[in-house]
Amino acid sequence: MSAPLPSFFARLSIALGCFFRALGDAQFAALLDEARRANGLPAARPAPALAAPAPAAPAPVEKAPAAAPPAPVAPPAATAAEGALHLLVLLQREGRLLDFCEEELAGFSDAAVGAAARLVHTGCRKALRENFELAPIRAEAEGAKVTIAAGFDARALRLTGNVVGEPPFTGALKHHGWRAAQVKLAEPPRGDAARVLAPAEVELT
Repeated sequence: MSAPLPSFFARLSIALGCFFRALGDAQFAALLDEARRANGLPAARPAPALAAPAPAAPAPVEKAPAAAPPAPVAPPAATAAEGALHLLVLLQREGRLLDFCEEELAGFSDAAVGAAARLVHTGCRKALRENFELAPIRAEAEGAKVTIAAGFDARALRLTGNVVGEPPFTGALKHHGWRAAQVKLAEPPRGDAARVLAPAEVELT
């Protein structure tokens, strides 16, 4: 007498048990596959090989912005000392001012000193006019009566005499002053070269 067939719930339990057992046990799955073929069921097909995923496209590389070319380095500005030394060079070159100031004049007559001063004056005046454009600060004639209002520029106007109280002041113009309206000096030499005010002179024989 054949055994009774399992009920629906028994078959469901068997199917679930075989399902999870086959997932975790390859030999058990092979036995099930043989039983399927023995009962005329098609054999289980091997799982298709998974295609290798296509390589991801490389992320675009952002190019770093081109570095700006370095700004040209400006030469350092001449110092006040180098500018002053350069002016002495010009006054010596044109008017022999250094020679005149360093000369001991006690042994010379007034006429000789006057003649030398005339030469120095001519040369120094030439050097100044070639390198500066000078203009008077005050337009009035020297000796004229002038009134100085409050807020005057103390750098451009010096008060002398009886300076008492607050402006406005009234007085006589003693000197009209000078202002450099334009400076045409060339760039002075730098460093030790600026200290050579006049080269030594050697006459060869």
